[in-house]
Amino acid sequence: ILLMFYYKPYPEVAYWSVKDIHFVVPTGKLIRNIHRWAAQVMVFVVFAHMARIFYTASYRKPREFNWVIGMGLLVLTLGLSFTGYLLPWDQLALWAVTVGTNMIGYTPVFGNQVRFVLLGGAEIGTNTLLRWYVLHVLFFPFITVIFMAIHFWRVRKDGGISGPL
Repeated sequence: ILLMFYYKPYPEVAYWSVKDIHFVVPTGKLIRNIHRWAAQVMVFVVFAHMARIFYTASYRKPREFNWVIGMGLLVLTLGLSFTGYLLPWDQLALWAVTVGTNMIGYTPVFGNQVRFVLLGGAEIGTNTLLRWYVLHVLFFPFITVIFMAIHFWRVRKDGGISGPL
């Protein structure tokens, strides 16, 4: 939330607002780096957790549904990571948007429509950055909290944390 006070999701100033957060805002560098490192640790921890569940076979009955919820949380975590990667709106971000939306565009049936919605038009522009920003700060966190609540509830309902075989 503190980063949101200073970040401006407009293509012409997004990069410079990140630079301002890093170099001008008091403790901005610390807050941004905590956010960045915590995001990377979160991806690692989710993968490690999923590996532990897989190798201890904790996905078996009666926890099958919770495994599916966990896979959804993994996808949401990767979505949060990807959308956050794009927000500095530098050269890396532009290429990531290009590659990511082109991959989505090749998805059968609805790929081109989803690509159009994510780009906010036919090409990368102002709408693109704004949409990815909204995904990063509103949509994915909201859905993630709901999935986490269901996940934790299912852990309790299914008898707690399972151990090794």
